[in-house]
Amino acid sequence: MEGFTLLMLIYVFVLAMLVGFELITKVPPTLHTPLMSGSNAISGVTIIGALISAGLEQFTISTILGLLAVIFATINVVGGFLVTDRMLKMFKKK
Repeated sequence: MEGFTLLMLIYVFVLAMLVGFELITKVPPTLHTPLMSGSNAISGVTIIGALISAGLEQFTISTILGLLAVIFATINVVGGFLVTDRMLKMFKKK
């Protein structure tokens, strides 16, 4: 039964990747900036959850994974804002 569960999880993961790829490639450039801002908001929620996990009193694997999640989510948020800012500057009149 455990092998069946793993197979189902892999199946759902592959389907999610394919659907995500199709959706992202169909997004017109004018919608990219608002979607990037939404993605930054989701990463902000990830940072909050990772801070809760990393700030536990015990030093366990969840603390290490929480710290890594904080680092990667912060990189994602900062990079997303930089890209969004750069794209918005492209639309400003000179």
